Amino acid sequence: MTTASTEQPETAKPTRRLLGVELLTVLGLSLGASGIGALISFTGSLTEALKLGQQVATLNASRAPGRPWLDLAWQLYYVARGLMPVVLVGYLLVREGTSLRVLGFDLGQKLRDLGRGTVVAAAIGGSGLALYLLSQAAGYNLTVAPSGLPDVWWRIPVLVASAWQNAILEEVVVLGYLLRRLGQLGWSWPAAVVASSVLRGSYHLYQGVGGLVGNMVMGVVFCLLYRRWGRVMPLVVAHALIDTVAFVGYALLAGHVSWLPTG
Repeated sequence: MTTASTEQPETAKPTRRLLGVELLTVLGLSLGASGIGALISFTGSLTEALKLGQQVATLNASRAPGRPWLDLAWQLYYVARGLMPVVLVGYLLVREGTSLRVLGFDLGQKLRDLGRGTVVAAAIGGSGLALYLLSQAAGYNLTVAPSGLPDVWWRIPVLVASAWQNAILEEVVVLGYLLRRLGQLGWSWPAAVVASSVLRGSYHLYQGVGGLVGNMVMGVVFCLLYRRWGRVMPLVVAHALIDTVAFVGYALLAGHVSWLPTG
C-alpha cells in the first residue's frame, strides 16, 4: 500500500506574459481604473458650462449626510477597502518568495524614514500648494475641497486615516510594486519612471491640469528618491504628511482665510 506524497510541487517561475497580466490586473483593480475614471471626470468638467476654476472637486465627501454614525461606518469601510490592493500586492510578493519588505515597506527604520519623509513633505508640500493656487486662479484646475465631512467628533481622525490610506496605496502600488514589475519585464529605468509618473498624474486628472502636472513631477521625484533609498516607507510618510496637512488644514481653514479657494 502506498501513501500520497506530502511534498508540495514547486511553483513555476512566472513568465513575462504572466507578470504583465498580473500587473495589468492589479492596476485594473486599483489606480489604473482610477486613472480612467479621472479622465472621464475631467472630460465631463471640460464640457460643463462653468469654467474649470468655478467647479469643485470634493475629496472625502460625506456618504450619509445628516446621519453621522452611518457616515462614519461608510468612511471606515472605504478606508479599509482602499487598502485591499496593497494586501493583494503583499500576497503576490509572498507567492514570488519575498514580501512587502523587498519594497522597503516595513518599520525597520522608523526614525530614519520619519525624518526623510518629513523633509520631503516640507519641500514638496509648499511647492504643490503654490502650483495648485496658480493653476486654479488661471482657470486650469478645479477648486479642490479636500474635506466635505460634517463637523463631528470623528472628522479629523477619518481625514488622517484617509491620508494614510492614500499614501500607503499609492506608494506601494505605483512606486514600489510597479517599478519592480516593470524592471522584471525588462523596461529601462527611464521608461519605468515615465510610466509610474504618468500613472500617478492620471488619477489626479479629475482635479484639472494642475493636478496632472504637479503629481507627475512629484512622481519623478519620488521615483528618484526610491531608487536612492531603496525604500517606499519614507515616501509613504511624506505623502501621508502632505495629505494630512491638506485635508485637516482645509477642514479647519476653509471659509476663515481669503487665500484658500472653497468654491
